[in-house]
Amino acid sequence: MSIEFDVEGHVARVTINRPESMNAVDLASHSRLGEIWTEVEANPDIRCAVLTGAGTKSFCAGADLKENTGMTGVEYWKSISDAGFSGIALREMTTPVIARVNGLALGGGLEMVLGCDIVVAASTARFGLPEARVGRVPLDGGMVLLPRILPRNIAMGMMMTGRLIPAAEIASHGLINSVVEPEELDAEVELWVEDVLSCAPLSLKAIKAVSRQTSHLPVQDAFRYPAQELEAALVSDDADEGVAAFRAKRPAVWRGR
Repeated sequence: MSIEFDVEGHVARVTINRPESMNAVDLASHSRLGEIWTEVEANPDIRCAVLTGAGTKSFCAGADLKENTGMTGVEYWKSISDAGFSGIALREMTTPVIARVNGLALGGGLEMVLGCDIVVAASTARFGLPEARVGRVPLDGGMVLLPRILPRNIAMGMMMTGRLIPAAEIASHGLINSVVEPEELDAEVELWVEDVLSCAPLSLKAIKAVSRQTSHLPVQDAFRYPAQELEAALVSDDADEGVAAFRAKRPAVWRGR
């Protein structure tokens, strides 16, 4: 299968498995990714998702330019939905998503990274938005997300030259949480997964929802923003369980309600 999807122990693992194409995404993969993110959001047992690419060379090289989609650029832009790259970059997901960047993250691959909450990268990974080099533009979130995450001139320099930026350099600008040697990548990702699972799932959904939904608001308006995920966390059984576990000096047992 071009996209592998497994769920175990509250963790969904999504792997783009097209190493012969540098894990570039074709139309079938694009559609399947949208289905997967919908399933992840609908399943309350999933508390964390990990997105990666097969092999060691590429996380995702973006769209498969060898495939003829039959769509013009304008048609694609107007039809952008919850599938493919924008399915993670622009969709308002509440489930925490970790990017396991094992190699090149280009174009839509980088746009998916921009949509993740935690990014762990191999030291050999490189990042870029090279669309302008082939007469395209980063439609699936790159143009609007990269300048909000990186300093403006760094983001514009990447998009206006198509240059590839090494993991260590882009980490210095705040995009990556952790850079490790390739052989340490899996262990580092699992540490982040464990830490995410140790937290109350409804608290994480609330944190993600408020952080993402209020980024355009003045501070006081953001503070009072009535996100339904926030209200659900505040009145949850887990809110009581967390305090009870702390007082009893025992691990909390989260039920997601």
